[in-house]
Amino acid sequence: MDIPASRLKEDVLKALIREGFLDGYERVEAEPVDLLRAKLRYVGKQTRVIQGLKRVSKPGKRVYVGVDGLPVVRNGLGIAILSTPKGVLTDNECKEKNVGGEVLCHVW
Repeated sequence: MDIPASRLKEDVLKALIREGFLDGYERVEAEPVDLLRAKLRYVGKQTRVIQGLKRVSKPGKRVYVGVDGLPVVRNGLGIAILSTPKGVLTDNECKEKNVGGEVLCHVW
């Protein structure tokens, strides 16, 4: 899967790798914009590990939460990815570091 490169997107991919949703990624130089090529992880031969992804914050409506208001995705089977002052983190990492931020998306 190819997506246009940006620092935020690269940090989100790193968070998905840490949580086991992706196998890896590589940066591909292209014109006019570099690309990030994500390697999806599969269970068996045809079942993707990522079953769904929902964007939460949008340019017209940003969603911010504190450490006490961190979302629970699919009763703990999914993760929330947040942009925090300490970088792009998952909801579990935010609990460990006691930090809140902008909720970017939910992944399950």
